[in-house]
Amino acid sequence: MQTIPYLTFSGNCHEAMTFYKKCLGGTLVFQTVGESALAEKMPARMKKLILQAKLVKGTLVLMASDMVGESGLTKGNAVSVFLHCDNERALRSIYKKLTKGGEEQYPPESKFNKTIMAALKDKYDNSWLLYCNEAKA
Repeated sequence: MQTIPYLTFSGNCHEAMTFYKKCLGGTLVFQTVGESALAEKMPARMKKLILQAKLVKGTLVLMASDMVGESGLTKGNAVSVFLHCDNERALRSIYKKLTKGGEEQYPPESKFNKTIMAALKDKYDNSWLLYCNEAKA
């Protein structure tokens, strides 16, 4: 079994996932509504929306969509993407990239248990927690 973060956007999934690819690297694949079996049943304005996006880099898998329910999109603080980084340099680099246009909530800092942690909210209002073992600098 594997847990995969699945983010929902409201028309800007392509932009956001492209941003995440620039921050994290990896391979990014999109499927639009117009490319799917749903295409014939959907209005023309929806055909460019992202039905599903998938970013993969090593064991990292991040998925997303523009498909929002009728109640609309409500962002909250109940869920964060937890990213276990390879080392401190990678953590600080990713933190710097993800906070561009976002909000630095807790800058990278050494903790008592020889780890480094950071928290942020990116420009798409998604929360991220970054973590690494301090010994792997």
